[in-house]
Amino acid sequence: MRRSLLQVAVLASGFAWAAAMPASAGTVLISADEAKLPPPAGAVAVATRGITRGPKIAYVATADPAKSPMRLQLKFESFGGSRIDTDSLKVTYIKTPSVDLTPRLKPFVKPDGIDMPDAELPAGDHVIRVDVKDSEGRTASTSFTLKVAP
Repeated sequence: MRRSLLQVAVLASGFAWAAAMPASAGTVLISADEAKLPPPAGAVAVATRGITRGPKIAYVATADPAKSPMRLQLKFESFGGSRIDTDSLKVTYIKTPSVDLTPRLKPFVKPDGIDMPDAELPAGDHVIRVDVKDSEGRTASTSFTLKVAP
């Protein structure tokens, strides 16, 4: 099969670009600039009062501290026949000002949780808050710290 000179040039430049990419390239969850933002002043509010049949959010921990890129995995569980409302999901990086991570995670969201196989984060401790509702309007929130080794 004959290829035009343009096709060969495009293919060659594509291979050169792919070869220039680092092997561990992942999806940026938190940028280095965002990690440099100051921590919040005072306590971080978490809604934990009362007994509810609302959804449950569980962070599936990896090695502590983890290496970047890392797998970020959360499990959602709903009760009483309700379903997780993935459109209500809000994931926030707790800094001043806070950083909305939801758009970066949307491609990895499923009704039973989040599974991001190659999350890129700078070294350090990163506090994340996750809020979600179920189809009955009941809410759940959780916060956790991602510890990333240098």
